[in-house]
Parts: sequence; structure tokens; C-alpha cells
Amino acid sequence: MNRQGFCIFINTFCEGRVPSVLGEGDRPLVFPTRGEAEREIAEYTILRLHQFLVGGRDFEDAITVEEYVVEVEVLPDGSIIDEYGKHFR
Repeated sequence: MNRQGFCIFINTFCEGRVPSVLGEGDRPLVFPTRGEAEREIAEYTILRLHQFLVGGRDFEDAITVEEYVVEVEVLPDGSIIDEYGKHFR
């Protein structure tokens, strides 16, 4: 049976919109709630800001948030389908 979940995506030049946070087996990491996925983006943003503060990252790179949350359908094999019907393995 399929279930709903949330994944973090990013827009790429070559492939278009793709999941950006991968888990086991390079499958998209699925979060049970939108809030948990948003917190993951926030925590990564905080990490980038800290890296800027200690000199390890440029300011523009640190403050730019390109990731966003998409509600997905999770198939029994762990692959996902986005709201446009695009399948990601």
C-alpha cells in the first residue's frame, strides 16, 4: 500500500527538479511530516551560516536556500512519485 510523505527537492539545470536529500541506497529520504522536512532544511541552513562565520563558506552560498519541500506518494519499493506524476527511484 502506498503512503504519503514529504521530500526535499532542488531544481537542477540538467535534470530539472530532483530530490536533494537521499537516504539508504541513494533513495529519496522521506519525512513523515512537512514540518520535519522543513526543519531539515533549516538545520542545514544553520550549518551553512556557521560555516560562513568561521570562514569556510562564502556569504551568498551560506544564505541562499534552494531546497524546498514536496508532498510525495511513497511506493512499497521506496521510490516516490511527486504531484506531477514523476517517478523517482
